[in-house]
Amino acid sequence: MAGLILKAIGIWFLLVIVAIVNAVLREKWLMPAIGPSAALPASGVLLSLLILLAALVSVPHFDSSDGKTYISVGLIWFMLTLAFELFFGHFVAGKPWHEIMQVFNIRKGDLFMVVLLSTLVSPWLAARLKGLI
Repeated sequence: MAGLILKAIGIWFLLVIVAIVNAVLREKWLMPAIGPSAALPASGVLLSLLILLAALVSVPHFDSSDGKTYISVGLIWFMLTLAFELFFGHFVAGKPWHEIMQVFNIRKGDLFMVVLLSTLVSPWLAARLKGLI
């Protein structure tokens, strides 16, 4: 179990890098090209797809035919992502809690909830698509 957790955390750190690159691309390229109201949801969809792609590449490294393994990986990724968003935003970036909670506001175009869902289900879905489970 410790090996599974360490692998999941290691791959999650790569997902953080992917998310940061996605955010930089959104700010530097997407927003000027298509405007902020379209860039935010487009970035959310793109990040969700990149998470699925990362899961497709990484699930064979878990070497398991048990669906529970991939559900566990998804739960680990989900919890780490949520904790990172909340605690990094507040304690490192210095944002107030009410501002951080805006990432859950789908009405303003923020698809963080979709990204979280993607983070949760992508390992299991990728394992299923690859025929591992």
